[in-house]
Amino acid sequence: MYRIVIAISLMFLVFSSCKAKGKPIDNSVVDTLDLDRYLGKWYEIARFDHSFERGLVGVTATYSMREDGKIKVVNAGFEGTLQGKESVAIGKAKIPNPDFPSKLKVSFFLFFYGDYFVMELDDDYQWAIIGSSSDKYLWILSRTPQIKDEVYSELLLRLKKRGYDTQKLIKVEQ
Repeated sequence: MYRIVIAISLMFLVFSSCKAKGKPIDNSVVDTLDLDRYLGKWYEIARFDHSFERGLVGVTATYSMREDGKIKVVNAGFEGTLQGKESVAIGKAKIPNPDFPSKLKVSFFLFFYGDYFVMELDDDYQWAIIGSSSDKYLWILSRTPQIKDEVYSELLLRLKKRGYDTQKLIKVEQ
């Protein structure tokens, strides 16, 4: 388990600090974020491939407030199949600049933080698109294990307009 946490932290830190090459992407964030509404369980619908989640299915992210004002982050998934071995990583997130609450920083290892940008968010907080300052990371999250095909298609269109290569998205079995 500690190997997973360390790998996630280091990879996220390294890649979130990299700048996109070639065509610039629009990684702008939503104007407002009601953290209380955002907290809770989210299901990973799709993601860009990266080593720290490779092979995981049934992935969820659960957010809750900590006593110190930071956000507790619990990422969980199963190796290979929904009946596979569970993999859990516990981290923390913070909002470094209250003027930009949609630009969070997340850490799974000591003081190494990576970007967590809430780029798109449903008015009812039913789906979200998460990215970073790099074009290497991208997630589509939902409050439910599946989303309607027309909603997913709309999210893909939004991402294409932002300059993301949506062909690289991996749909996550839930």
